[in-house]
Amino acid sequence: MYEFMDFKSLKIQIASPEKILSWSHGEVIKPETINYRTQRPERDGLFSERIFGPTKDYECYCGKYKKIRYKGIKCDKCGVDVTKSSVRRERMGHIVLAAPVSHIWFLKSVPSRIGLFIDAPIQKLARVIYYAAYIVMSVNEDNKKRILEEIDKEFKARKKTIAKEKTKEFEEEAKKTKDLLASISVGKILNEAEYFSLSKKFSTVFEAGSGAEAIRKILEKINLEKEAVKIEKEIKSGKDSIRQKKLLYKLKIINSFAKNKMRPEWLIFTVLPILPPDLRPMVALDGGRYATSDLNDLYRRVINRNNRLKKLLEIKAPEIIVTNEKRMLQEAVDSLIDNSARFGSQQQMSSQRRPLKSLADILKGKEGRFRQNLLGKRVDYSGRSVIVVGPELPLDTCGLPKKMALELFKPFVISEIIKRGMAYNIRNANRLIDTATPEIWGILEEVIKDKKVLLNRAPTLHRLGIQAFKPILIEDLAIRIPPMVCAAFNADFDGDQMAVHLPLSEEAQKEASELMLASGNILKPANGDPVAQPTQDIVLGCYFLTRIKDENEKETKKMKTFFSPEEAIMACEFDSVKINELIKVRLPEIEELIATSVGRLIFNKIVPEDFGFVNKTMDNKELGKFLSGLIDKYGLKDIWKILDEIKKLGFKYSAYSGVSWGMNDLIVPLGKNKIVSVAEKEVNNIKEQFEEGLLTDAERHTKIISIWDKAKDEIAKVVPKTLDPNGSVYSIINSGSRGSWSQPIQMMGMKGLVANPQGETIELPIKSSYKEGLSVLEFFINTHGARKGLTDTALKTAQAGYLTRRLVDVSQDLIIREEDCKTIKGRTIVRKDGDDYGVSFSQRIFGRAGLNDIKVGNKVLVKVGEIISRQVAQAIENSSISQVEVRSPMECKAASGICSKCYGYDLSKTRPIEIGEAVGVVAAQSIGEPGTQLTLRTFHTGGVAGVDITHGLQRIQELFEVRIPKGKAYLAEADGVIEDIEQRKNLKVILLKIVDKKKKAKIVEYSVASAAAIFIKPKDRVSIGDQLCEGSIDLQELFKFKGKETTERYIINEVQRIYASEGSAINDKHLEIIVKQMFSRVMIKESGDTNFVPGEIIEKGILMEANREMKKKGKNPSLAKQLLMGITKVSLTTSSFLSAASFQETARVLVAAASEAKEDKLKGLKESVIIGRLIPAGTGMKKLD
Repeated sequence: MYEFMDFKSLKIQIASPEKILSWSHGEVIKPETINYRTQRPERDGLFSERIFGPTKDYECYCGKYKKIRYKGIKCDKCGVDVTKSSVRRERMGHIVLAAPVSHIWFLKSVPSRIGLFIDAPIQKLARVIYYAAYIVMSVNEDNKKRILEEIDKEFKARKKTIAKEKTKEFEEEAKKTKDLLASISVGKILNEAEYFSLSKKFSTVFEAGSGAEAIRKILEKINLEKEAVKIEKEIKSGKDSIRQKKLLYKLKIINSFAKNKMRPEWLIFTVLPILPPDLRPMVALDGGRYATSDLNDLYRRVINRNNRLKKLLEIKAPEIIVTNEKRMLQEAVDSLIDNSARFGSQQQMSSQRRPLKSLADILKGKEGRFRQNLLGKRVDYSGRSVIVVGPELPLDTCGLPKKMALELFKPFVISEIIKRGMAYNIRNANRLIDTATPEIWGILEEVIKDKKVLLNRAPTLHRLGIQAFKPILIEDLAIRIPPMVCAAFNADFDGDQMAVHLPLSEEAQKEASELMLASGNILKPANGDPVAQPTQDIVLGCYFLTRIKDENEKETKKMKTFFSPEEAIMACEFDSVKINELIKVRLPEIEELIATSVGRLIFNKIVPEDFGFVNKTMDNKELGKFLSGLIDKYGLKDIWKILDEIKKLGFKYSAYSGVSWGMNDLIVPLGKNKIVSVAEKEVNNIKEQFEEGLLTDAERHTKIISIWDKAKDEIAKVVPKTLDPNGSVYSIINSGSRGSWSQPIQMMGMKGLVANPQGETIELPIKSSYKEGLSVLEFFINTHGARKGLTDTALKTAQAGYLTRRLVDVSQDLIIREEDCKTIKGRTIVRKDGDDYGVSFSQRIFGRAGLNDIKVGNKVLVKVGEIISRQVAQAIENSSISQVEVRSPMECKAASGICSKCYGYDLSKTRPIEIGEAVGVVAAQSIGEPGTQLTLRTFHTGGVAGVDITHGLQRIQELFEVRIPKGKAYLAEADGVIEDIEQRKNLKVILLKIVDKKKKAKIVEYSVASAAAIFIKPKDRVSIGDQLCEGSIDLQELFKFKGKETTERYIINEVQRIYASEGSAINDKHLEIIVKQMFSRVMIKESGDTNFVPGEIIEKGILMEANREMKKKGKNPSLAKQLLMGITKVSLTTSSFLSAASFQETARVLVAAASEAKEDKLKGLKESVIIGRLIPAGTGMKKLD
């Protein structure tokens, strides 16, 4: 077994040449890889066995030693270690460079680390490194002083001899020369002309050079301690804020270099490490050709140029040739490290003219090492196939094709075969399986009896995209799934595929059956609504069964009366009463006659006895309420059994209902033509008024659109009345089983107005319905919409996926870590906010812990810290309470993660959340998953120059990324009075009079588009931060004027408004978690006695921890300013460099981490996955503890 290395943290820093040599097992001298005749590695080449280890286990190159008994011997003939060939994955080599070479990352990533030490801009430094300019390496101060004195002497001597009028010229000349001499200092960069003229005049004063060599010499002379003291002095005396910022960062880098015993000259290579050969393999293809990793090409170029340079130096070639070769070596090393950072012609290309993939490219992006191999891994024991519906399957069962099951469960089957003595080794057992005798199927049946498998449908947008099922064997080749889980997987049966995975260990099987079984995942984590709900045919069947034909005619004389439900059902079976006819029945439990129907009696057979008699038409909404009622009363345990019964009933009676659909079911309403002709007349009137000049073009456009909208609304009212209430179309829509009224309105009434590709409404409506058929013009206007729909969907899916990825990244480390953080702060949930976007007050406060006692009159409904149940939430909603203070994740004080009390209920279980639950990821999934249903469009007010406000997905991104919004609303920048609102050309200008601290009055102007609504009138008093006109508020402004709490409330309400308008309900607590992260960073103002640098951005938790330490030691804590940041920025400022590097901008993150010698404590989820540990959440957390 491989020894498992356990470690507490990972540190990244810059390696010294000595360190690189200590990793290496030998120097690579030749650029050759494999000898094409012998197909063996070349000695001293890039694949040399002497350096990197043997290609065959325990066998040296020359064949003197073979077999494991010689393990550990070094062959005296060929010099190869006799060991396992797997060492070729870990043994490194090196190249000793003939000239020092700079590291492109430390030169070109912003801010340039080499630039920081030398205090020079990147562009100038790059010219020095590529031998196009010179840099002063040292200055002889004595000679400098001597020459200055000589100039003075000469000037005085010559002054006497020249004419007076020329003295001034002469003086200037002398001054110029002195200034030029004085300006020569270490690190000054000179172009060719300057260098030659200066070296002619003052060759004894300075020494200059070019290339990485010269820069290395300067870096070697830097004394870090002295430099730090110098910078601290400059910071204290400095005034320029930009310079201050740069100096603070430089100080931070210098301190971390000094603390970690790193040297600046290590940023320049003298020795280049070589990756182990098995990480850059060469694979033989048929036909004697080889496929090779691009790195081998890049290394080969470096070695070739290095060898050529060595030769040139030996034969003392002319300087110009040597310099050119050094520049080419520098470029070869740059390409090896990061080929894509060198744009255009400089990129190294392969023979097929494609840029070579360098070390940096291997790390970054979706296909890079981080995201492809460390965060996403391949799984053994899995299969995939098309899915079909299995109406007969219970909710927790799936049908697996026999062939697939046999392959998945092979190891278990083999062990059972050997146990029964049907075969004595694995090979024979395999042969037996291949013959597939009946006994094998019997064994397979037994093996899978108590096992669960995981089914997954891509894209997995939330955790319900992977669920566990009990498998049963089926003869087909398609996987069968129960119909009720389709909603969770977002699956349909038009060719969707699903993947099957088999959890192998006992523990994994236990997790699958206890946590992931489909019958236990009934509720959606986003909002606590049932997700395994009856849909389509099931709803239709239940609707048909429980509908009463003429429910309003409750005249008793017409109704048949029955002694018991059984009698009524029997009468129905003998056809003496119809299934949905109104009857009277005596119910045994209440012993009185009630008006109902036989269908409802049949439906009530599946209802638990103590639930009461359900006497309603069960359409989609009623079924949902019925389910929620059951869950509230009986919990989640056996609810799936009732769901299965509903499914059986629904399918049975939807078949009996005989609902069908034909063209003749759609009748064009009689009043339609009249409505259209009235609208046409009105439109003609408007056009006449426009021609007479009474209306502007914009007004005409708006009015015409509103006329047609009104006409369509009127037609929409007549359509349902035209349909037979007992007919198929009406039943399908009214029951909520499929479609909505907008579809028959388009099919029978009229299609109405459509938008052009720019999103503006076209004035010409489509007056026909699909039943009547469209005219040619109408058809072509209509195609816009169809195309736009398809392109939007494709774009939206990618955008929503990217949003989810950013949300997961920002919130992944939020895990429930403790029971109660004892905070005294919380959040106020205001009834009015929810009314604005249509979410009930009870829904918003359900499952939250009260911050204070909640009273109605003198009665305490909720004590401090008690969680609000459904009944109490309903009672609060029915009372007159306008706002409730609750605990919130945004104010949680837990050192890391969140506490259970601040979070409240786990919505998918309706009980308090357990410690270890990864609430951050759940929040991200809950917000990201409905993202695909949001609109993509910027809202256009129909081509009128009004305010363009972004909606849907774009607006969500604006909010979470804290961008300046489109159609920004103005906020009052101070308390004051509205002086006036003036109209100027096509703008309205708001004049606000404010009085500053010195009692001086001034007028501030805000220019607003004419079409925008204005929320104030002249002479109104406004407070700082009040919104003056319509539009989206800039979050940074709101935060500056109104503070954190108002901003938090605004973000949550805005996001909720967008989701609610699309019909997706998300619980506030998920948004609060993301908002918590947006406010989770602070900027250091004063560092006190801590190691922070002013201007540094860090996590709030790290600051609190450091300040606690300082207070214990009696030292000064640091002061910081609260920041509001977008989610991408927050993800990139995380303290874990592994997490940040695997998110975005890999190179930048790694450069910053290495130059600060960062240590990753491996606390989060991503870091744990990368190093191959259990994640510190859920069952993994309990293990790690």
